Amino acid sequence: MSILEIALASHIWARRREKRPLGLDDADALKVLLRIAFVFVAFTLLISGLNLVAGRPQMLADGSAPVVTGR
Repeated sequence: MSILEIALASHIWARRREKRPLGLDDADALKVLLRIAFVFVAFTLLISGLNLVAGRPQMLADGSAPVVTGR
């Protein structure tokens, strides 16, 4: 093995043994929020697509809900 190969293997071995701190920073929090937003949008689009395929799209109500009378 050449000296370069030995140095590279040693560096890779050292990186595997390295312990990294488990702290969260602002970049990690932003990634989590973006993933949550992506999952929410994807789920909403999935439900909307399934409703369109079923032939009953979700629509906002035109007025207030009817009151149940005559109990």
